[in-house]
Amino acid sequence: MPTNVADVTPDFAAVSAAVDRYFAGFNAEDYRAVAALFEADGVLLAPFEEPIVGPEAIYVYLQAEAVNMRAIPLEIEAAPKADGTRQVVVKGRVKTSLFTVNARWTFALSADDTLQSAEIKLLASLQELMQIDRG
Repeated sequence: MPTNVADVTPDFAAVSAAVDRYFAGFNAEDYRAVAALFEADGVLLAPFEEPIVGPEAIYVYLQAEAVNMRAIPLEIEAAPKADGTRQVVVKGRVKTSLFTVNARWTFALSADDTLQSAEIKLLASLQELMQIDRG
């Protein structure tokens, strides 16, 4: 299975190096590198959480919550905006030791390819989510 965006799109350079580094760092559990991809006021919108703002807060959150998780990107699409920013949507799966669930990441990127925000949505029914044991 692919572990980064470069594995799912042949023309990756046209998409985003930052998004590729997000998945590579996340799967390597290098949360400091993932957090460094965000702007100073960048936001991580994680499932079931209030917005997490700024690289240091993002690092602390990932270090506490993402250990042993794997993000598996399967599809990607990018849409440039008139102001030079871009939106990149990646569909795939999140795997933990307890479950695997479909997910969608929506990244907002600045013109210089830094992350303004990353929103993670779990694509599961309420019934499927209620069966997840968070230990």
